[in-house]
Amino acid sequence: MTTDIKRLFDFPHYQLKTYNLEKAFVSKSSGKWVATSSKEFIEQANKISRGLLRLGVKKGDKIAIISSVNRTEWNIMDIGMLQIGVTTIPMYPTISKNDYKYIFNHAEVNYCFLSDEVLFEKAKAVKKEVPTLKEIYSFDTISGSKNWEEILKLGEDDSNQNEVEKIKDSISEDDTATIIYTSGTTGVPKGVMLSHKNIVSNVIDSTPRLPLVTGKSKVLSFLPVCHVFERMLHYLYMQNGLTIYFAESIEKIGDNLREIQPNFMSVVPRLVEKIYDGIIAKGTELTGVKKQLFFWAVDLGLKYEPYGANGWWYEQQLALASKLIFSKWREALGGNIVTMVSGSAALQPRLARVFAAAGMPIMEGYGLTETSPVVSVNMYKDKMFKVGTVGNAINNVEIKIAEDGEILVKGPCVMQGYYKNLELTAGVMTGDYFHTGDKGEIDTEGFLKITGRKKEIFKTSGGKYISPALLENEMKESRFIEQILVIGEGQKMAAALVQPNFAFVREWTKRRGLTIGNSFEDLVNNQNVKDRIMEEIDFGNKQFGKWETIKKIELTPDEWTVDNDLLTPTFKPKRTEIIKKYKHLYDNIYQ
Repeated sequence: MTTDIKRLFDFPHYQLKTYNLEKAFVSKSSGKWVATSSKEFIEQANKISRGLLRLGVKKGDKIAIISSVNRTEWNIMDIGMLQIGVTTIPMYPTISKNDYKYIFNHAEVNYCFLSDEVLFEKAKAVKKEVPTLKEIYSFDTISGSKNWEEILKLGEDDSNQNEVEKIKDSISEDDTATIIYTSGTTGVPKGVMLSHKNIVSNVIDSTPRLPLVTGKSKVLSFLPVCHVFERMLHYLYMQNGLTIYFAESIEKIGDNLREIQPNFMSVVPRLVEKIYDGIIAKGTELTGVKKQLFFWAVDLGLKYEPYGANGWWYEQQLALASKLIFSKWREALGGNIVTMVSGSAALQPRLARVFAAAGMPIMEGYGLTETSPVVSVNMYKDKMFKVGTVGNAINNVEIKIAEDGEILVKGPCVMQGYYKNLELTAGVMTGDYFHTGDKGEIDTEGFLKITGRKKEIFKTSGGKYISPALLENEMKESRFIEQILVIGEGQKMAAALVQPNFAFVREWTKRRGLTIGNSFEDLVNNQNVKDRIMEEIDFGNKQFGKWETIKKIELTPDEWTVDNDLLTPTFKPKRTEIIKKYKHLYDNIYQ
């Protein structure tokens, strides 16, 4: 009975009792997939609990955990810490040294467990400036670093297991399980306090939306587990007896999909965009009838409506396209994908259509760290899938639209508050309702549509409101545009800073016989390139009112990445940082 699950560490015990998997977690080590069973997983987690107690760790202590890729060790540490009442502090591997220092100090971290040498150097560099940080342990063998296996060794003697059990019994569902620092698009990270109940309720209330075969389905995990979406899914996979395979890296995801042939995975729109662009690029290389057939199928897919709404003739054509073209798309993603779930940013409706047409529907959802995270999500069965929306609210969650259009959320998944910041917490709560900061609308069938980020919606000097997210999402449908930031607050018109898709633009210039230097700088300063990208912008502008269209652009000579601090770890543009870095381009537009 899932009613036995009250705390996060109850999930693996429930899995052992109900499914007892031979392969619960599978990571690649030295080129081979290595499985950990349900039983081994709990044994390892208990060793960690016992070892940490012998180290002097107490209930309520804070321990940071950071990994460059998802791996079994992360989950073992997570459960091992949670069952002795440690508050876990998961951190993004890609954030700056200064962010490490800020979070370590703000959370008063006692220990840090991390994956590899790059992260060790980052954490070691700030250790002296963190008075509470006693020691750093690594999963990989690193010269000069203590290794996590020392804790496993400390915990081999099970004579203090009764102490572990006693602490487990004392942990309530309302205790804080984790503090997750959100690296938003502005300001210092905020520590979101989530209780066991917050996340457990979200797992149980989200489960009915996913088409998983309990005890059987295989899943591929590659979104960072420090992000609450992927982490919540890991607990959901445990509860439903699924085998979790960890992708080696984002670069090897294609190989891993073909090796594992998973039934399910979670994605972010940026990844789906890259997969789609890769498929289209291959289609472009075809010739003759093959090329015609390929683009006939794509055009058909882009017109897709669920539940046979396009009629009998469309469905007949789709069946043919599926056999001839889309079957190859499915093979490229392993051949067994039933559904993907997308979160963290808006999914372009064309991608929702074309992947559903190809037999791999992407169910878009909505949520925030502060809501543990899922608020709503689409589902194919029971006619609960509508393209361009983020679905209906999950069980036990209530969505309300405030007078100014802001989305308010109430339910057991709403956070306990921001760590050490009562004022900020009070500012986002009205009674039991959490103010998301997003704007949206709910249609007559209860589907939620996101219309923009409240703080990012701006007014031009002419008094017209503009929602940059809607424009940005439309423009990113162009293969010429990798990233875009719409600007114009207080100015007479909307404009945009654009990071071109350099690889595609370079290919386009070659096809056109244009002679341009080798640097990104040369590309963005070329008038032909600028004019061509402006054509793409003008095409996208047709979807919008005259007052909100983008009138001018400037191209940036750099790629926007997480590492250069222009994107958040979930690939959303950081408005303030981008405008600051490209102030000269901003001034060019508006001088």
